Amino acid sequence: MFTGIIEAIGKVESLRAGSGGTRRLAIATDLDVASLPLGASMAVNGACLTIVARRTRRFEADLGPETLACTTLGSLKASDRVHLERPLRLGDMLGGHLVTGHVDGVGKVESARKQGDTLALRLEAPASVASFLVKKGSIAIDGVSLTVNQVEGCSVEVWLIPHTLSVTLLGGLRAGDRVNMEADMIAKQIARFVDKARAP
Repeated sequence: MFTGIIEAIGKVESLRAGSGGTRRLAIATDLDVASLPLGASMAVNGACLTIVARRTRRFEADLGPETLACTTLGSLKASDRVHLERPLRLGDMLGGHLVTGHVDGVGKVESARKQGDTLALRLEAPASVASFLVKKGSIAIDGVSLTVNQVEGCSVEVWLIPHTLSVTLLGGLRAGDRVNMEADMIAKQIARFVDKARAP
């Protein structure tokens, strides 16, 4: 479980083919990953990955077929920068919202409009995300916890304040860029409960 509060920006060192349709992702980071056990989780651009190798300031994770199909991670290249977050520990402050790291779909940036020191991002959300979006609700975009400003059909708008722009990569997004999206976990659970209750 994560919060959507980005801890660090990592840099992709390599993405190479593995066995059985997997790919091995290697990332350099300033986070102390050497102290993490093998099998620990790390959110990379919002996708929860398992650390399978690590040393000081570097870790590796395998991308399975599902991750490659449902996220943007398969298109990463060497030197690309990514958002990193270690998992939430019981007792930690929950500064963002509850984020599972299970990406619901890939969205596309429609526009990025500067307004003073802020940036209004409008994105096209896949149907797997759009049905759970509500104004003032939460959404994770490339792992960043954000508040929904407007929703019109499958189009969602979020506002990025100067702090978010300074500590994430979202300020560099442009029209056409693809992003990982995760809808609010509580909204998804409520919708599932209601659907079950309505079922004959």
